[in-house]
Amino acid sequence: MSRGGFSPYDFNGGTVLAIAGPDFAVVAADTRMSTGYSILSRNMSKMHTLGEKIVMASAGCQTDVVTLANELETRHRMYQHKTGDSMSVTAMAQLLGNTLYYKRFFPYYAFNVLAGIDAQGKGAVYSYDAIGSFERVPFSSTGSGQSYCVPLLDNVLCHKNRNDPPPDMTLEHVVSLVKEAFVSAGDRDIYTGDSLEIVAITKDGITTERFALKQD
Repeated sequence: MSRGGFSPYDFNGGTVLAIAGPDFAVVAADTRMSTGYSILSRNMSKMHTLGEKIVMASAGCQTDVVTLANELETRHRMYQHKTGDSMSVTAMAQLLGNTLYYKRFFPYYAFNVLAGIDAQGKGAVYSYDAIGSFERVPFSSTGSGQSYCVPLLDNVLCHKNRNDPPPDMTLEHVVSLVKEAFVSAGDRDIYTGDSLEIVAITKDGITTERFALKQD
């Protein structure tokens, strides 16, 4: 006789992705929230703006994601009141790593990417594991469609095992590539779909674009 066990976590699916450019960063995530084979919402944003030019995108358990984002927003407001200034993307990256590590014995079930503009005006992307280990990377993807996005970005962005010249890293090219990656992931991952939210971060601020994905 088997007994069902209780789990405090629920995987609500979704895919997030971030790419660092020479003077910009692009963050993208689908808007589907699921549990099992049920779609709970088709319009749930996975984006969290943490500063003037800093965005975190998170997939995983929605309750943990919201709790984590609220914790970071509160710590950022405390920093602003104390210093009169906003956190840099480097400082926010460290704060996110510390926050995840603090909960390492009962981790947030959240899969995060963080992006922004650094002090030199360059795009910065940080990739995390569940307990706060992180590194700055050219791009990062996580969530249910990670295995479909990463090989494409390895090939096109990092130009691994290719001899042809890499393409120019313009904002328009990166946004187009992000759309292609999510269309591909959405065709193969039932937890990725409905619409794509694309956030472009530049020295002038943050702009947002929506792109339709499959709805089945």
